[in-house]
Parts: sequence; structure tokens; C-alpha cells
Amino acid sequence: MASTRAKTEKKTSAAEKAALSDGEKAALKERAAELKAEARRAKAKDKRAAGEKDLLAKVAEMPPEDRAIAERLHEIVNEVAPHLMPKTMYGMPAYADEDGKVIVFFQAAAKWGTRYASLAFEERAKLDEGDMWPTGFAIKRLTPAVEEKITELVRRAVG
Repeated sequence: MASTRAKTEKKTSAAEKAALSDGEKAALKERAAELKAEARRAKAKDKRAAGEKDLLAKVAEMPPEDRAIAERLHEIVNEVAPHLMPKTMYGMPAYADEDGKVIVFFQAAAKWGTRYASLAFEERAKLDEGDMWPTGFAIKRLTPAVEEKITELVRRAVG
């Protein structure tokens, strides 16, 4: 009997692990709302302003440390790659090319309770270096050197 109980407990444990967390469920709901908003924005005269409004609203909800990084990232992307369209992706600030495909996005540390925020690049980013290259970067603190690296990465990604 004890072994049967252990097997049942293992199955329950595995099922619990496979279930989505509350954070993941919230992100999926955010994404569904974003897709609806994108469909409405497609009809808007100023798509950029609408996307930027949504992005900045998400940034405003962030804790101060994450918000400072996200605000500066927004400034850098607007300076280096003004043709990228601001939007949100799963509730995170993101920037897309003319086809609407995300090139770069920011994930606040508070989003998943991690010890650092992250900056990541999607497949269309032109960061290729040989057979292997990084596409994600942890950010603990925004320093002039970090800002310089972000600027270089965004420039390369769209270059």
C-alpha cells in the first residue's frame, strides 16, 4: 500500500509541476489582451503612439528599480532604432520591426521574482557571431557601461 500511495503522490506532484503558475496564467491573459489591442491598433492612424502608450503604461506599473531600467531602455531604442515599433509582449516592453516581429524585449526582475532584469533579442536580431552567440543579458544595475553595451547591442540587432 505504501508504494501505491507514493506512486499517487508522485503523479500528483508531476501534474502540479506541469500546471501553469499564477504568473504564467496572468501572462497568457495579458498576451490575449495585447493581441486584441494590436488588432484595434491596426486600424489606428498613429500606431506608434498607441503602442508606446501601452508600453509606457506597463513600465509605470513596475517597481522603481525595474522601471528605471525600462525607461532608459526605451530612450536608447528610440535613439538608436527609431524605426522599431514599441509594443508589449506578455506584459513586457518590446520593440518590433516593420513586419511586427519583436526584435528586442525587456523583462523586469519583478515579473517572475528573479534577482535580475533581462534584455533579450529574438531571432530577427542581427547579433550572429559564428556558430554560437548570446541573445539574452541579465541586468542588475544600470551603469554608464551597461547603457553603452545596451546601445551597442540594439545598434547591432537592427544593423
